[in-house]
Amino acid sequence: MAQPRVVTIHYTLTNDQGDELDSSRGDDRQPLSYLEGAQNIIGGLESALNDKTAGDKVKVSVAPADGYGEVNEELVQPVPRSAFEGVDTIEPGMQFQAQTPGGPQVVRVVEVSEETVTIDANHPLAGETLHFDVEVVEVREPSDEEKEHGHVH
Repeated sequence: MAQPRVVTIHYTLTNDQGDELDSSRGDDRQPLSYLEGAQNIIGGLESALNDKTAGDKVKVSVAPADGYGEVNEELVQPVPRSAFEGVDTIEPGMQFQAQTPGGPQVVRVVEVSEETVTIDANHPLAGETLHFDVEVVEVREPSDEEKEHGHVH
């Protein structure tokens, strides 16, 4: 396998409807840097950028399987309202960190009734085809510390 690189990109992410979901472009934004092979970004985007060099521009569509996965209906479930003890107002769209057997996980409230709160532990972009408009800003060798830690410093 080739030596991993640190790749710095500017990107704009849109969904199938063309709505902008995220971007590194803008006055107060910084480009995104990642260490290849360290799962710092979604696999479908990383694989499309593997052979790119500074100055390259690419448009990439990433299917759910190579992005945040398909929606898993088992991750949408009702929990007793008492699980939100101390929270006065619970509304759809709110996010909470839940303790699960696999560790902390962010869940999103999708429905609220008197007795239950339906939560969704899927990533908010699960099931979405993601469209990236990317410009590679810089490519460089990682430092020993970056390779050891598995992320860019």
